[in-house]
Amino acid sequence: MRQINFLIIFALCLALVLFSLENTESAVIQIVQGIQVQAPLSIELIFAMGVGAVIAWLFSVWIRLQRLIESREQIRQSRQKDQRINELEQDIERYKAEIEQHQLPQASDQIISNS
Repeated sequence: MRQINFLIIFALCLALVLFSLENTESAVIQIVQGIQVQAPLSIELIFAMGVGAVIAWLFSVWIRLQRLIESREQIRQSRQKDQRINELEQDIERYKAEIEQHQLPQASDQIISNS
C-alpha cells in the first residue's frame, strides 16, 4: 500500500511541476478592493488547489467529529438500555420468587384440607 501511495503522490507532484513549467504567464488576482497579487498563473492555481484541499480536509475532520459524537451517544443509549433490561430481568426474577412463595403455602393448605 505504501508503494501505491508513493506512486500516486509522485505522479501528482510530477503533474504539478509540468503544469507549472507550461503556465508561467503572469496574472493578477484582486483579493479585496485595493489589494492585488501578481504571480505566475501556475502558482496561483496551485495555491487555489491547496486552499481547496485544506478546506476539504477541514470538512472531513468536521464530519468525523460529528460521527464520533453520534456514535458515542448511541453507545451511551445502548448502555442505558442494557442496564434497564438487566433491571427489568431482575424484577421478573424477584416477582417469580414472590409468586412461588405465595403459591407454596396455598398448595400446602390444600394438602392439609384434603386429608
